[in-house]
Amino acid sequence: MSINIKTHLMFEGLAQKAIDLYTSAIPNSDVKSIKHYSDGTIEQAHITLNGNDYIVIDSPVKHEFTFTPAMSIFVTFSEESTLVEVYNILSAHGNVMMPLDNYGFSDKFVWFTDQFGVSWQLNLEAE
Repeated sequence: MSINIKTHLMFEGLAQKAIDLYTSAIPNSDVKSIKHYSDGTIEQAHITLNGNDYIVIDSPVKHEFTFTPAMSIFVTFSEESTLVEVYNILSAHGNVMMPLDNYGFSDKFVWFTDQFGVSWQLNLEAE
């Protein structure tokens, strides 16, 4: 038996912008495949963010819901400079819920939503 689990991110017309932002901000990231609808929006894309698999789509159907901070992408960094660089890129035009700081459980931690409403938690690995 084989089981494959991937995070699925659904946008409404902004998937390409999100893909471009995420793959440029996170080191070792790539677009594996992409299929477009006739209007140019993304039917389905498979991307990796530092080796982790994601499916990204533009929904052709309008929904009454969007992303929630209760579900977030948690990223652990070994270098503070990389954490800060990724944070600065991804948090632009977003909303910071917990500013970059020492919260006791981590010397450097930040929790924010990006410009698309996707929630991110960035954490510096303990030494």
